Amino acid sequence: MRHRYWLLLFALAVIGAAQLRHSGGSAPDNVPASSFAREMVAEHNSVRARVGTRPLQWSEPLASVAQEWADHLMQTGQFVQSRNPKYGENLYEISDAAATPADVIQAWAEEVSHYDYPSNSCRSVCGHYTQVVWNDTRRVGCAVARGDRREVWVCEYDPPGNWVGRKPY
Repeated sequence: MRHRYWLLLFALAVIGAAQLRHSGGSAPDNVPASSFAREMVAEHNSVRARVGTRPLQWSEPLASVAQEWADHLMQTGQFVQSRNPKYGENLYEISDAAATPADVIQAWAEEVSHYDYPSNSCRSVCGHYTQVVWNDTRRVGCAVARGDRREVWVCEYDPPGNWVGRKPY
């Protein structure tokens, strides 16, 4: 009996691996593969739920774009937007400490205090917040690069938000 149980597990593993190879070799795009991905999506969706926008799904392709940019920023010592017109983008940087997904998303979410919904204007910086809650955005992918007492966090959003003249929700 025990032998059949292991054979069944082995067969399921082989079938799963074959399906994974057939589908391109990675997990489906909307299923977070790591605890980092799950935490980033959960933190984003918590903020989005406060204003009634639909939950985001994780995107591995966006996470790859985010990782490339985070690595570039770390290597060059810069902290600038990528200017990639295909995606929205949020950046976060911390020195001499470590951040968590909750820390990063909370920092962006706190910008709500600078956002005036009726006039759709910012009294200071609020674009990170409005991108997090942008109603039309469906997918997010994030990454972090670490080194020399510095962390750079990048999230990419598709479709992008923060269109001039449009409210986020």
